[in-house]
Amino acid sequence: MGVGSRWYMRTRIWASVVVVAFVVALLVLATRQIERPTIQTPAIAAPEPVRAPAASPAITMEMARAARPLGRSAVTQLATGVFDPQELAAGLFHPQAGPFSTESYDQVEENRFRRVDNDPLSTFSIDVDTASYANIRRFITDGSLPPAAAVRIEELVNYFHFDYPQSSGHAPFSITTELTASPWNPRHKLALIGLQGREIQDREPSPRNLVFLIDVSGSMMPPDKLPLVRTAMRMLADVLTERDRVAIVVYAGASGLVLPSTSGDQKERIHQALARLEAGGSTNGASGITLAYQVARHNFIPGGVNRVVLATDGDFNVGVTNQSELVRLIERERESGVFLSVLGVGTENLNDSTMEKLADKGNGNYSYLDTIHEARKVLVREAGGTLDTIAKDVKIQVEFNPREVAAYRLIGYENRVLRNEDFNDDKKDAGEIGAGHSVTALYEIVPFGVEVEASHVDPLKYQRDTRPSRAASSDELLTVKVRYKEPDGDTSLLLSRILMNGTSAMTANVGFASAVAEFGMVLRDSPDRGNASFLAAAERAHRFRGEDKEGYRTEFIHLIERAAGLRAQNSWRESRR
Repeated sequence: MGVGSRWYMRTRIWASVVVVAFVVALLVLATRQIERPTIQTPAIAAPEPVRAPAASPAITMEMARAARPLGRSAVTQLATGVFDPQELAAGLFHPQAGPFSTESYDQVEENRFRRVDNDPLSTFSIDVDTASYANIRRFITDGSLPPAAAVRIEELVNYFHFDYPQSSGHAPFSITTELTASPWNPRHKLALIGLQGREIQDREPSPRNLVFLIDVSGSMMPPDKLPLVRTAMRMLADVLTERDRVAIVVYAGASGLVLPSTSGDQKERIHQALARLEAGGSTNGASGITLAYQVARHNFIPGGVNRVVLATDGDFNVGVTNQSELVRLIERERESGVFLSVLGVGTENLNDSTMEKLADKGNGNYSYLDTIHEARKVLVREAGGTLDTIAKDVKIQVEFNPREVAAYRLIGYENRVLRNEDFNDDKKDAGEIGAGHSVTALYEIVPFGVEVEASHVDPLKYQRDTRPSRAASSDELLTVKVRYKEPDGDTSLLLSRILMNGTSAMTANVGFASAVAEFGMVLRDSPDRGNASFLAAAERAHRFRGEDKEGYRTEFIHLIERAAGLRAQNSWRESRR
């Protein structure tokens, strides 16, 4: 090849580079214009509109609702199903693609319909964790839909408080039952079971012996980890009094006592200890857990709140790292009467699976702090529910009347399901209820005579079918039994309620709870979601929002709309491949 030819090829290559760079610059500029609508750009001839793949009217309206913050033109595009390819290519909802993620979640095998003639009893442990809701909010806010395994529907529902009555007797909580038509399957019914923990406003809170157990390993450096934890712990320390005590234990490659147990009115000393915390090194969580429980036992307050508050991303990589060994360690330590609360933080390497199990086995609760506002909710506004246990080992068992119910399914609580014989076994661990906590469970019910798709068992050869009792001839739909122990007790107490068969109009409690559950089912693509949709969930949540002093319910409605927009954008991108 001659000199002239080489010069010509080089010129073409450089010209191509310049063209590509120019195109990239235009795309970047276009994206910035979408994000900053106040900046005017020259009019550019747009390509012909692209019609989206055929969609159901519900999906189209969901996309329209999700596009509301984008302005009238975007609403028109999404509602009609005609999209501007420039806007969709740039990303209407601006998803933020993060780095490679090693987040860990347990797979959730959904509860399916069960026939009453084979399984008349449903038994499970209550769950007051709220981590899943805050975590999926983080996903959606950052511009992506959460993995199905991150969506635990019971934690979404129990993030919210409901208007259940306070207990009028000696029991630490009340029991509420409601029955209405299923919003996503008109042939089915929806039963609600609600527990409301007694408030402690009428008495002085019990003195608290707290140990802050803080992960200061290298993985905790980002602003949404240790810096957020320091701020959260300062907020919690600020609500303590001279009756309370707090110690600070840290762990990385090794563990250490940063602050000996100190009176809660020594604010400056506590703040200074928190301010000195710096991240670095590996993560030996087991050694920190052992030391924290030792400190808590040494300063144990009889009749008070004795609790370790663990703040971590769950990335244990030194010492005892096996999840089963860590769980056994927590199970041994809880026998001392010291409970455990877990505060999860961070992204990318969040070990949700381990943290949920530690809180469960430590007689505690698991929260995820995605913002400082969530920290204030968990540690200040709802400090009683987070720290003050009013009942432990709370189990629910529901018996269904075979003459009224053909089949049922428990929505959520998949990792809390118990064997039926566990209900009367006081050695079997279960969940705790804190002061002011509300717990909600929903059952989708197939009435007797309605066809149901559920597995069945062949007739027994050596036993006869069980004959219905006289009670089955009544109008009773189901009976709810609840077992619980006092915080320092070893023997369970029993409560029960009967729900009669008779569908009533949807109340605010079941209306909003069902909207949250429907949102979770759509996120998970549940096989039993029926006619569920983001649009229906948003409309019902708006209808039954009720009083919303803190704005959590309004935020939830916006979250549905955002998720619907992300789902629409993902569908459009798939159609373009």
